[in-house]
Amino acid sequence: MNETLQLTLHWSDWLALFMHFLSLSLLSIGGAITTAPDMHRYLVEQQHWLTDTQFNASIAIAQAAPGPNVLFIALMGWNVGVNAGGMPAGSMAMLIAMTGILLPSTTLTYLAARWGHRNRELRAVRAFKQGMAPIVVALLIATGWIMASAHSNPATDWPLWLLTVAAALIIWRTKIHLLWLLAAGAVLGWYGLV
Repeated sequence: MNETLQLTLHWSDWLALFMHFLSLSLLSIGGAITTAPDMHRYLVEQQHWLTDTQFNASIAIAQAAPGPNVLFIALMGWNVGVNAGGMPAGSMAMLIAMTGILLPSTTLTYLAARWGHRNRELRAVRAFKQGMAPIVVALLIATGWIMASAHSNPATDWPLWLLTVAAALIIWRTKIHLLWLLAAGAVLGWYGLV
C-alpha cells in the first residue's frame, strides 16, 4: 500500500529540513545510517512529513540498490517533497536533504586531508597515520571474516579459506597488482574451483 501525505511546507520548513540534516551529518560517525533513529524521530514522529511506511521503504530500497548507502537520504527527501507538492518539490527536497547530509562531512574531510597533506612531515601527523594503518587493516580483516563466516564453514570450505590466506599473503609480500588476483579469482570461479 502506497501511503502519501498532503503537506504544505513553507520556506522555513525547507530550511529546518536542511539544518536538521546538516547537524546529523556531523553526528554520522559510521555513516549516515547511524542517524536513522533521529531521522525517524524528526521526519515521522515530530514533523509528520513521512509515514512509517515511507521511512522504512526509503531505507530498504536504498540498501537493496547498488551504490552508496547514503541514497536513503535522497529517497527520504524525495518522499517529503512529493508529499509537499509532487515531482518538482520532490527533486528540491532530495537536493536539500543530500546537500545537508553531505556538505559538513565532505568539507571537514577535505579540509582535514589538505591539512594532513600540508603537514605530513609533522611527527604527530606521521604518528596518526602510522597508528591508523593497523586499525584500518584490522577493521577490513574483521569485515572480511564476518562476511566470509556468514557464507561458509572453514571446516568444510578449507580450499576457499586457503586461497583467501594465499591471496592475502601475495598482496602483502609482493608487488603483484590486486586486479591480477581478482582476475585469477574470477577464472577459478568460472571453472567452479572456488
